[in-house]
Amino acid sequence: MNELIKEKWNEKNYQEYVEHLKSLKDTKYKEFHSRLTTTKYEILGIRVPIQRKIATHIAKGDIESFLECCKSNYYEEVMIQGFVLGHIKEKEVLLKYLNSYVSLIDNWAINDGFCNSLKIVNLDKEFWFSYFSKYLKSPEEFKVRVGLIVFLSFYVEDKYLEKIFSLLDKIDVDKYYVNMGIAWLLCECFTKYRAITLNYLLKSKVNTFTFNKTISKIRDSYRVSKEDKEYLNSLKRK
Repeated sequence: MNELIKEKWNEKNYQEYVEHLKSLKDTKYKEFHSRLTTTKYEILGIRVPIQRKIATHIAKGDIESFLECCKSNYYEEVMIQGFVLGHIKEKEVLLKYLNSYVSLIDNWAINDGFCNSLKIVNLDKEFWFSYFSKYLKSPEEFKVRVGLIVFLSFYVEDKYLEKIFSLLDKIDVDKYYVNMGIAWLLCECFTKYRAITLNYLLKSKVNTFTFNKTISKIRDSYRVSKEDKEYLNSLKRK
């Protein structure tokens, strides 16, 4: 894959890169993944570990010229672009491309793979918490989910819990992938910080579907006691 390390990307070598992606397609994996993911992008069928390796090689070269050339005809193009963004260590560079990339996201897999790749968050957690908090105020399903999965990936810590809970109560988007994102986040909070999360759940303003899905996810966890699972089940809303 060393041919993917470029000093400068242009239209010609980007098209060669797309042809390389096409050569890696796996029809059986495409069929499998298409059943799990709804997207407007054409799926080639390239497994995620291979996509991550491709992104790692691209990131060893000129990232910005690659990002300037990027298209979004194929699902894997968009996914790999997100993984490349995850390699950026300069805040100003990421901010240059972040919003336009997030606008491309139309499914949970690209969303979550991108979010948990953003290791730059660990370099300035206060800045990025404030930045991604704004996404939770968006009316768009996957912008909200970006914020949720960034919080899930990097902010399930005592310092941020109350801030997260306050933001969750203000989310005004009743969409499946937002609701599931909230449930997943709250499940992780409960398994790590039982008392403070339970206190929040007892007064939570999240909608009934999300609240009950949160309870179900917590009860599915092997990290939760049988007694807690029984108690939580009694809290389910009608």
